[in-house]
Amino acid sequence: MDWIIACKALLLGMVEGLTEFIPVSSSGHLIVFGSALNFSGEQAKAFDVVVQIGAIAALCWALRARIGALIGGVFARRPEACRCAFNIALACVPAVVLGLLLARYIKAALFAPVPVALAFIAGGLVILWVERRIRAARRAPRIGALDEITARDALKVGLAQCFALIPGTSRSGSTIIGALLFGFDRRTATEFSFLIAIPLLLGATVYELFKTPNLMSAANLGVFAIGLFAAFMSALLCVNWLLRFIATHDFRVFAWYRIGFGILILVTAYSGLIDWNG
Repeated sequence: MDWIIACKALLLGMVEGLTEFIPVSSSGHLIVFGSALNFSGEQAKAFDVVVQIGAIAALCWALRARIGALIGGVFARRPEACRCAFNIALACVPAVVLGLLLARYIKAALFAPVPVALAFIAGGLVILWVERRIRAARRAPRIGALDEITARDALKVGLAQCFALIPGTSRSGSTIIGALLFGFDRRTATEFSFLIAIPLLLGATVYELFKTPNLMSAANLGVFAIGLFAAFMSALLCVNWLLRFIATHDFRVFAWYRIGFGILILVTAYSGLIDWNG
């Protein structure tokens, strides 16, 4: 295995794990860092799909108690568990439908660093607006637990998630910030975002692998293994950190990060310092 490719895989795996579940867009970061590292082509496409498995596995491990209780409750036919499972499935439907219809066109038009940078900035401004609106309202959240989520609430979060089809927008950002806007408290918004990520990301990964099985060659297994392990470890740290962070902080720091990073990409692109299409 080429050690340079191995180092790139390690770095990009860490990028995936650290950005998948916070509102900064993992796909956007992979596009930007992949372009900067000149990691592109068929191998890179397969890599981006595979490393998601590491992030999903880390999330499942971090939430294993919650997931186990939910599955057990569904098999025991407890109403609150069945309602929660239904809401998770319902929240996934809009993104699945639109993704199947529009993914090809989105990848062709928007999977490049400059469009991602614009999405970074736009998403950061939305986060700042929502946080300001929450502070101005000074009302207690309407929803403080997963059991309090209705089917209508789940569908609204699912519709908000559709914005994440635009690379750079962030799936977790769309769901968490959308949920806050709809009256969720921070922890419930984050937990619900995590739970709907599991079937959605797993389904998207399986679909991509099924659609392009030729990308999974034996020659790439070492690179994929490095990226997957890096994504797992970094995502595990990130999920546990985020659940502690939201207890005492809002999401404005992520908004300013998005805006600053987006501006940096645009400045380097239009000044010619970095050829992002190279």
